[in-house]
Amino acid sequence: MNKTAFELQPRLLALIRRGVDTPTTDAEFNELALEVFAFQSTHNPIYRAYCENLRTTVRHWKEIPAVPTSAFKEFEIACFPASEAVAEFHTSGTTTDKPGRHFFKTLELYEAAILPNFAAHLLPDGVRLPMIILTPSLAEAPHSSLTHMMEVVALEFGARCVYQMPETLPADQPVFLLGTAFAFVHLFEDCESQGRKYSLPTGSRAMETGGFKGRTRAVAKPDLYAMFQRYLGIPTERVVNEYGMTELSTQFYDATLRLGRRSDVKTVPPWARVLVVNPVTGKECALHEPGLIRVLDLANLWSAMCLQTEDVGVAVENGFEIRGRAAGASVRGCSLTAEELRSR
Repeated sequence: MNKTAFELQPRLLALIRRGVDTPTTDAEFNELALEVFAFQSTHNPIYRAYCENLRTTVRHWKEIPAVPTSAFKEFEIACFPASEAVAEFHTSGTTTDKPGRHFFKTLELYEAAILPNFAAHLLPDGVRLPMIILTPSLAEAPHSSLTHMMEVVALEFGARCVYQMPETLPADQPVFLLGTAFAFVHLFEDCESQGRKYSLPTGSRAMETGGFKGRTRAVAKPDLYAMFQRYLGIPTERVVNEYGMTELSTQFYDATLRLGRRSDVKTVPPWARVLVVNPVTGKECALHEPGLIRVLDLANLWSAMCLQTEDVGVAVENGFEIRGRAAGASVRGCSLTAEELRSR
């Protein structure tokens, strides 16, 4: 690490380890965000060229140029040589779609950001439960950020862990199921075809991570959550959706378990910010006005802190809600193409 990163990373780790219940003021977040931006716009060659091309003056975190997530498919978005990465996560993509790649100089910030946020939203009662994880193991999918995340939470919080649904489960032991929405759909289809239903004990819960991208079948969220009740005996107020992506280091969760009731509002931890922007003007949308989700993630120190997604959402009083995908959408003033960089 160079000197600037040595100075920034411990400060970011200290902020993350304060937990999710100690908010950052706008001034505190702004100071750190501007320092991270200065570091990235100096040491990330692709991002530096992008910022120079935009000729944008940045005085506040809301003015930091956003990198479209699609750029991770075309470029090595990193503040260090990719050959020095200790981990390389790939987006799922399709057989005809080039995957995005996120390179990590160190996993310290990434793993630190997982733990307090996960504990606050999935284990607010502080219990340790057996985990049933419906994703491949780390050995089977070494380039999956989701798989790595599952490994981290299983080691930290799981009483024990298996990677497939057992035929039978103890009648008196609550369990914690984790997986993509698509994996749960497969589980429920198997239950239906085999005439099997579970009645999991009180205190059981589930986390689903979406995951319909690139698939031919999708199930609406209310229908999926009804299946948790029907086939597992887990009520909808015990199921939490996680919003994350390979290009980020931080995840976002429904506030359901924290509130004790069903909620689609994603809360934002103190080391991140989420804006909803108008794709035509690039300006921040008003509360409840649909737009594209833009994320600033301080834990993305070694790549790009400010990411423009193609997900549609709305900002609400205590966070944001996701409304779907806007495939192919681009925000004004937020494009990063090989042609633009080659022309410089």
